[in-house]
Amino acid sequence: MSTQARRERERAERERAIIAAARELAESEGWDAVTTRRLAAEIEYSQPVLYSHFKGKDAIMAAVAVEGCGDLAVELAAARAAATDPRHAVAGIATAYAAFAERRPALYDAIFTLPVDLSFASQDTPVELARAFAELAETLRPFAGDDDLETFTETFWSGLHGLVTLMRNGRLRREEHERRLALLVDRFAPPGTSTS
Repeated sequence: MSTQARRERERAERERAIIAAARELAESEGWDAVTTRRLAAEIEYSQPVLYSHFKGKDAIMAAVAVEGCGDLAVELAAARAAATDPRHAVAGIATAYAAFAERRPALYDAIFTLPVDLSFASQDTPVELARAFAELAETLRPFAGDDDLETFTETFWSGLHGLVTLMRNGRLRREEHERRLALLVDRFAPPGTSTS
């Protein structure tokens, strides 16, 4: 292996270690605990090494968000693939999305709530973000009818995000969570709707 290839591999490994440490720290203690000083101590690199990879905490959060969105896309794809029909696929992705937000709150916040320098719905959107949105869109495609698929998907996604966020913040009754998800699915993929 050439010296250049070894350096690039080591750099990529350091970057993965920084992202992994930030994810772990955020999940266990919240994003306020994630500082460059704390990360440097956690992974035993100096702060200048961290800054040679990321401009600061916001850039680290953005990298975590991109990686997390890739994880979300995988979970949405699995839910869609496991469904027996298009309507069950919509229910499956709604449940998978809500479960992801519940199970990984700090990661969900980095992707969808905290201010990070990521471009959504543009040419510069990272592939992981586009893949997660595409999973939603492809699942909803049979129900969009004459509506613009992107707008239809954005509206469904907004409903999911609102339900998840309001429940997590204690503004909605937790015991009604599954019923609210079912109502949302019924509005976007009504029972008995022909998808042919």
